[in-house]
Amino acid sequence: MTPSRPVPVPAPSAGADGPRPGGAEPGGAEPGGVEPVLRVDGLSVRFRMPAGRYVEAVTDATFTLAPGESLALVGESGCGKSVLASALLGLLPGNAETAGSARLADGLDLLAADERTLARTVRGRRVGLVPQSPAAHLTPVRTIRSQLEETVRELTGTRPPALRAAAEAAAGRAAFPASHLDRHPHELSGGLAQRAATALALVGDAPLLLADEPTTGLDRDLVLRTADELRAHTRADGRALLLITHDLAAAERIADTVAVMYAGRIVETTPAGTFFGGPGPRHPYARGLLDALPERAFTPIPGAPPELGALPPGCAFAPRCAAADPLCRTRRPALTEGVACHHA
Repeated sequence: MTPSRPVPVPAPSAGADGPRPGGAEPGGAEPGGVEPVLRVDGLSVRFRMPAGRYVEAVTDATFTLAPGESLALVGESGCGKSVLASALLGLLPGNAETAGSARLADGLDLLAADERTLARTVRGRRVGLVPQSPAAHLTPVRTIRSQLEETVRELTGTRPPALRAAAEAAAGRAAFPASHLDRHPHELSGGLAQRAATALALVGDAPLLLADEPTTGLDRDLVLRTADELRAHTRADGRALLLITHDLAAAERIADTVAVMYAGRIVETTPAGTFFGGPGPRHPYARGLLDALPERAFTPIPGAPPELGALPPGCAFAPRCAAADPLCRTRRPALTEGVACHHA
């Protein structure tokens, strides 16, 4: 489907959530003068549904990515993580409406950019994507080799006779076996398709890489290798990585910062060392994610996330939270000092 530019909608008022986090004004440099690779301010996405209904998929997401930084966006399925990534690349469906801004270091607002700009100067060149469903992004009638060679040629200017070797080197970065390069996507396992998509995303060495579940379908050894390659990519030349994942082990290996998303909102942002070590996350949902790991308490979070089209009043996590009180059930907590919880 050809992506269409979403219709802007008014941004959520600052009064609903209080002051937004982040040191500088949108589009400005961080304290210390370092220009962020990406600055997202008040990004919201909603989908128009029949009978005048709306699904609030992302609400007031605000964060920055500095050069060399890896940010892991974690949370259960359906919380809005992949919608946020699609908004950054202009890949939302036609019934989507957006608000806020998402500016690259040169000031380009990804939410306001037209499709021509996104297609010709952004996707693959300034922002790379490792898609959540690689099979859907690979051309089914062409071999992986031909797709890699085309991408290498377009993004790096490499021409024959060096093109073949350059494509094989690109495959090697993502641990894609050279023996499978002449196969078509339908001949690959899910893990191999994931590695092919990762190889394609890394070709352009884009300043910003969006990796949406890049370790899906991989065995543990390949998860670690992929994580190390993504981290190395980020460390080179001041690039940045936005990692969207359910795999907290991969997030721990890659991330400098962890942002926890629940019911379309970021409810905690904290350094990875604090999140995975001591003192740990402050939001009860974030603590629950860690406690559900087999190597920890192995205790699942009770209940299920709310439907984004029917969010409860107050804190969306209150129905699942043992510490919830009447304030939690009636008033939405502001994201203050990195956490959105009345009792953090």
